[in-house]
Amino acid sequence: MKAFFAASLLLLSGFNSSHDEVNISMPGVYKMLFQSVKNGNLYNSSTSLKQLKIYTNEYMMYANFNTADSSGSFGIGTYSLTKDGVIENVIYSASDTARNEKPGSFKLVIKKTARGYKQIIPNMQIQGQKNIVTEEYVSVGKAYKSALDGAWKATKVYSEMGSVTKVNNIIQFKTYYAGHVIWGHSYTDSVSKIHTGIGFGTFKMKGNNKLTESMMVSTYPEVIGQNFDIDIKINGSNEFTQTIINKDGSKDIEVYQRLKK
Repeated sequence: MKAFFAASLLLLSGFNSSHDEVNISMPGVYKMLFQSVKNGNLYNSSTSLKQLKIYTNEYMMYANFNTADSSGSFGIGTYSLTKDGVIENVIYSASDTARNEKPGSFKLVIKKTARGYKQIIPNMQIQGQKNIVTEEYVSVGKAYKSALDGAWKATKVYSEMGSVTKVNNIIQFKTYYAGHVIWGHSYTDSVSKIHTGIGFGTFKMKGNNKLTESMMVSTYPEVIGQNFDIDIKINGSNEFTQTIINKDGSKDIEVYQRLKK
């Protein structure tokens, strides 16, 4: 499945579609139950891919972890409703050792279910061939609202140890909604190799300046199942700074700007 996700993130198919709205509502948090890929007479399915997807009122973000090879993928973008589903306009995606900063669109046929929804991408281009990709999701969102709800991009990521400051050259996105959080980043190492990291779980605000994130899934094994107490400084409605104080006294600091349509 790793090859499929790398290809799907990098080979976004173009199309023309009506934007007539339908009577569906997408905002929420959804856990993927299974995925299938059909190419002619070939059919593959998987229930082992761990994927979470968040729709805010304007943005969509997903992240997944492939247990077979410990690779991760994520994507983020805006979305709009059509007469038969959703158009996702992805602005950034990354998968394992590849990333794509060129905007592209997916057309999804959406069918609501009792537990969540099923989505079908009827003409996914993977390595030059058309595939039918089907995914089913269950709703896991909570009735929880916070000032951080929405999609964010990091403008500065750095660490402090005493008087030493280290700036990290990293592209990172984060989405909060309905008591859940997804983050994803990519960076290039000293030998020009791209790396992708993801994580997702639940969160809860403690007043206006404290936050606890509980990571359920990540490409970093050391954070899985851990709770992170984070100091938050909200600078108006469109910027916040988060600080994690480590056991050795060092600080990991990230500054975020809200994404807008």
